[in-house]
Amino acid sequence: MTDSLPQERRFLAALRDDRWPEPPNECSLEAVGLDAEGLIELFESQLTSRHLDLHARRLQARGEGFYTIGSAGHEGNAAIARAFRTSDPAFLHYRDAAFMIQRSRAVPGQTPIRDLLLSFTASSEDPISGGRHKVLGSRPLNIPPQTSTIASHLPKAVGAAHSLGLWRRLGGGGEWPTDSVVICSFGDASFNHSTAQGALNAAGWAAWQGAPMPLVMVCEDNGIGISTATPAGWIAASMRARPGFHYLDCDGLDLRDTWQAAREAAQVARLRRQPVFLHMRCVRLFGHAGSDAQQAYLSAARIESDEARDPLLISAGLLRHHDVLSRDAIAERYRAIGDRVAHEAEEAIRRPKLESATQVMASIVPPARAGRQQPWRGEVEASPAPMGRLINQALHRLMTRYPQLVMAGQDIGRKGGVYGVSQRLQAQFGPHRVIDTLLDEQSILGLGIGLAQSGLVPILEIQFLAYLHNAEDQLRGEAATLSFFSAGQYTNPMVVRIAGLGYQKGFGGHFHNDNAIAVLRDIPGLLVACPSNGAEAVGLLQEAVRLAEEEQRVVVLLEPIARYHARDLLEEGDDLGCCADPGPDYHLAVGELGQWGEGGDLAIVSYGNGIHLSRQAAVRLEEAGVALRLIDLRWLTAIDHDALHCCVAACSRILVVDECRRTGSLSEELVTGLVERGVAGGRLARLTAEDSFIPLGPAATVTLPSVSAIVERALALLGRSEA
Repeated sequence: MTDSLPQERRFLAALRDDRWPEPPNECSLEAVGLDAEGLIELFESQLTSRHLDLHARRLQARGEGFYTIGSAGHEGNAAIARAFRTSDPAFLHYRDAAFMIQRSRAVPGQTPIRDLLLSFTASSEDPISGGRHKVLGSRPLNIPPQTSTIASHLPKAVGAAHSLGLWRRLGGGGEWPTDSVVICSFGDASFNHSTAQGALNAAGWAAWQGAPMPLVMVCEDNGIGISTATPAGWIAASMRARPGFHYLDCDGLDLRDTWQAAREAAQVARLRRQPVFLHMRCVRLFGHAGSDAQQAYLSAARIESDEARDPLLISAGLLRHHDVLSRDAIAERYRAIGDRVAHEAEEAIRRPKLESATQVMASIVPPARAGRQQPWRGEVEASPAPMGRLINQALHRLMTRYPQLVMAGQDIGRKGGVYGVSQRLQAQFGPHRVIDTLLDEQSILGLGIGLAQSGLVPILEIQFLAYLHNAEDQLRGEAATLSFFSAGQYTNPMVVRIAGLGYQKGFGGHFHNDNAIAVLRDIPGLLVACPSNGAEAVGLLQEAVRLAEEEQRVVVLLEPIARYHARDLLEEGDDLGCCADPGPDYHLAVGELGQWGEGGDLAIVSYGNGIHLSRQAAVRLEEAGVALRLIDLRWLTAIDHDALHCCVAACSRILVVDECRRTGSLSEELVTGLVERGVAGGRLARLTAEDSFIPLGPAATVTLPSVSAIVERALALLGRSEA
């Protein structure tokens, strides 16, 4: 066996002397329903996890390993794994290697030692992430990967649990059996994160109202988050009387107690369909990670006390106390597993690594699947209507054609949305498919991610763009990364409708008029669309659902609030802002541009409200003798810059009108793309919003592009003046 590290010498000393801690209590194996073979199996899973932790540090010291946040002290979660079915989805904390190792015992053909070592060494053969990150995950084991650093996986676990009851009502067909239980584990430090608290609140809120919520949230409480201590008793005091939850606790150092509590948690969640909070007390050994020198903030006495509570010492003591294994048998298992890990590690470091940007990015866009839509046999309303009405008609049509489509958002059901865009949908399709959620955007997005991972296709609504910002990590850190971190094995396709941008009248201020979209545009793999009229809104929405259903994409549809109910374009009563419903087969593909006019003097490139303003400005510009064309981007990510260049190259001048803020705006990308394709800088100009929040009242539009500003900038670019 490889030379021992300081962290394992206490165990080796106890093994040498056959001196182990006294069992925490005199409870028999039979009393907790655990036999001798089961205890041995759990102990071997613990040993395997520990040897992997130790060898990760050896590999790091050699420059061959790249991840040392280990599971030492948390290995009792092996007993939790054994208490659940392998078909129960598990969203795991990064210290749960023993859980994964234990679960792999029940599924033939698994190689957890090899798999985890390939992950430690960032090999492209790592079966879950392909070498992109060290994550605990496995498709055969129903363990979707996540980094779990700030409990950002908890909201989607709530969504996954909700999906099980929904699939039962729909007659089955989801990713997991409808009698499954969702397991979600996290640490005591991340328990305090607002994301965790939001998820706990959402689960309890749903359960309080009788909604099925078969969820077990496992808090692995080691008493410290890196260097910050968790106050004694804080977790228990916070959760014992939490509405909607069953609280259970266990000694995570004692396999018997953990096994008994985990079985009870599984039974409550599976039979009662209610959420359980399983509080597992454990210990953190070896510091937070390989780079963490815990002696800088913990006393030598505290470190020694923690090491004396090593769950491997206690488990070995149980084996000896119950006469299950001899000292020599324990020693042989320790040696054999250590040798196997060392041997597999030498193989793992020789396996290939990712070598190019193409390889790294290969799984950002998920693999496609066959569509499940049904043919449309209804009628299409022919009368021109404003954007909000056309979106409503399209949603009715989509919900009919896609039985697996589910809508969720605050006030979208009985009220029909703040702007009435989702009116009558809940009455037609029921509250199980048009879900009125609580007021918490990260829970809304997390619900959607969990629903999507179960095989449904959610359309989520965020009431206002400004409300997204407190929850945007659910898109950045969870929704858009799942395919990347699972090498395309897991996806969470979804459509997020967000009412936003400026120019709405009678209801303003920066919380309801927000033009900050940079955070959406820099998320790899995320698609963002923005319509300028009702027909485009239908085409983009229908394409967004197709992209989610067939191509497994995450798509944001940014809907300009000011255009929802606007009927006119040039003068009151002209109804030129209305469109006819283009029908069920109308789709605007990613990158597909719109164009008005063929003039060669000036091209105006814009989107959303900018198109509306530019069409108004076009009347004055044409009166001034300007021959122009107007290009509508429609898609604000995955822009086809070559197609855009083709559309505007023949024009003498090009003006980009961007209603979003000048810094970090879309206009920066557009101008750069044109310059890279040979357009001289002197031919280009941009008109943007100021780098400002939007005020209330009459000043609500003064920081935004206007018709007059467009005309003025266009004529200045052309060297002309208005007649």
